[in-house]
Amino acid sequence: MNKEQRAKTYHFRLRRILLICLGSWLFTLGSIQAQLNTDRITAIGRNALYFDDYVLSIQYFNQVIKLKPYLSEPYMLRAIAKIQLGDYTGAEMDCNAAIERNPFQPGAYYTRGYIYRQTHQLEKAAQDFSEALLFAPENKTYIAMRADVLAELQQYDLALQDINHLLHREPQSAALHFEKGSICLRSNDTIGALNAFVQATEYDSQNPANWSALGLVQLMLNQPDDALVSLSKSIDYGSKWAGDYINRGIIYYRKHNYRNALADYDKAVTLAPRDAQCYYNRGVLRQEVGDYNRALEDFSQAILLSPEQIEIYYQRGMVQMQLQQWQEALQDFNTIMQRYPYFLPAYYLAAQAQTSLGHGKQAYQLRQQAYLMEQKKDSIQSLQTHMQVADYQPQQRDRRKEFSALAAQNQEGNEEENKYNSDTRGTVQKRYTDIVNEPNIFLSYYANNTPSTALRQTNYSHITVDAYNRSMQLPAPLRFTTKEMALTADMVNQHFAQISQLSHQIDMLQQIASPQSQHNAQLCAAYIARAFEFALVQDYSSALDDATRAILLDGTLYFAYFCRANWRYKYLEYKRAMGEPTDKADFELMMRDYDYVMNHQPDFSFAYYNKANMLCIQQDFKAAITYYTQAIATDSDFAEAYFNRGLTYIYIGENEKGIADLSKAGELGIYQAYNLISRFQ
Repeated sequence: MNKEQRAKTYHFRLRRILLICLGSWLFTLGSIQAQLNTDRITAIGRNALYFDDYVLSIQYFNQVIKLKPYLSEPYMLRAIAKIQLGDYTGAEMDCNAAIERNPFQPGAYYTRGYIYRQTHQLEKAAQDFSEALLFAPENKTYIAMRADVLAELQQYDLALQDINHLLHREPQSAALHFEKGSICLRSNDTIGALNAFVQATEYDSQNPANWSALGLVQLMLNQPDDALVSLSKSIDYGSKWAGDYINRGIIYYRKHNYRNALADYDKAVTLAPRDAQCYYNRGVLRQEVGDYNRALEDFSQAILLSPEQIEIYYQRGMVQMQLQQWQEALQDFNTIMQRYPYFLPAYYLAAQAQTSLGHGKQAYQLRQQAYLMEQKKDSIQSLQTHMQVADYQPQQRDRRKEFSALAAQNQEGNEEENKYNSDTRGTVQKRYTDIVNEPNIFLSYYANNTPSTALRQTNYSHITVDAYNRSMQLPAPLRFTTKEMALTADMVNQHFAQISQLSHQIDMLQQIASPQSQHNAQLCAAYIARAFEFALVQDYSSALDDATRAILLDGTLYFAYFCRANWRYKYLEYKRAMGEPTDKADFELMMRDYDYVMNHQPDFSFAYYNKANMLCIQQDFKAAITYYTQAIATDSDFAEAYFNRGLTYIYIGENEKGIADLSKAGELGIYQAYNLISRFQ
């Protein structure tokens, strides 16, 4: 079978696993049209998963959940997307929801088990894999995962039972023999590991991992010739693991083939420049052949990378003694004596260094300490100061991409339909995000809707503002936004012209208006309109004045109080930027306006949100959390409120609550939350 055929076979198997992992999903009866719509949306969401558009796929599954919250499938699929984004908290919650709606689906238990394993909750993981096996007792994937977790729990006999069960079905599976060998190696059964890895190489002779593991075991069993053959085959078949070169280098070193040993260590350093072991072993070799200066460089680099390995200090100290760098050598031996106070050679070598420095008294004291310790032989410590074998530790299989591929079974749709966005594609949690609250929400004619804000599920509207827009008393409809669009010079000039026109209109209306005049409503509308024009050209002082005039004419314009508070905040920001003094009274007036809106329009979620932001600025985090919570209570999809509350929880050290909120914010479209989740969970 050629490479292309193997790739096709692998892809086919991946798709088959989907049916096993996720089971056959049953949709409850509803209208035919709704059924078709949710099926279509689900299919597109699966497609997005397959093409790594995890953020986008979550939005599709959100739609299905809103339409049919009783279905388990969309929760399951959304959990898979969240796993890709590193949001294990949110993924676990979705798995719980899926199981609650359908407790008989093995895929949900398997996925949750995977989450538990990733979060090092191994006993829970083993339990979930066992639960999955109750419904699918012969599922190879579930059995293999349970075996792996049982091995990590050091329940080696049970782990081997699972692997042997699979081997009974597939006796020629190289992967299963390899897994068996890995479990045996963990349990210190080197003979069992040797036999298993031999079988793995027989059934898959071109896999470098099989030869690598076999070579390590042969080296551990003191079979250097066999190990040399195995490690060379691993390298010949394309191994990129530095450990293969390290271990083969050890064999060459022991055979006094220093040229080949050095070549292997040079290659190991190239492959793993951040691995202290590579430099340490090369340093030992260079020390052996008398290349003390380069050995010193290697040991120093190894210490930089792994300062906790005390044996490196010993070797460097020895090299410094050879170079007659007595003071530097003494520092290394002192480090050893501090951490390993019963390691005798350090005292004798330190005494020798002191003697060379002309410090006879200090040298005598060190020898006396060593002599006294020799009388207590039971307490004497030793260090492993020879070359270090690179332990082969099979990497945990990362099934995140596999989850996505599986979920894409029966995918429909196309690129155009999915509207893929490069800003949100892939593992967005790896893109660094500053730890900054989402900004206040304002009312403006101009909303700067970017791809990052377009995904958000927040309901950017309110009935009172919608009603005022329908009255058409403003030149353009008002929109809620977290970021206003930057105006061009021509647009600014147009707004100044509008200010002049409105000022003329206000002058005319003031002449005919009276407390009982019908023109008061027109005058109020003109003040509101001019206030927005002033705000757009950043004349916040004038905007505040006009907002106040409008409120005096009509105290029921609650959004005017909201805008006045926002403009006062911007005015305060401007004054701070200019180095002008700010008045505490202005802050209190701003908060009072938010309170007025909340008292008269308790469903005006943006007032709670903005006030919470102001409280965060004042570092009153507990009060801020209260108002974010109220904002969420009025709009359960308020993405920015979840995000900011999550950060606020983290500020006060309640990371678990914070991550849960950030997970919800990510689910609702603020994909930057996933980077913060990865940093704080």
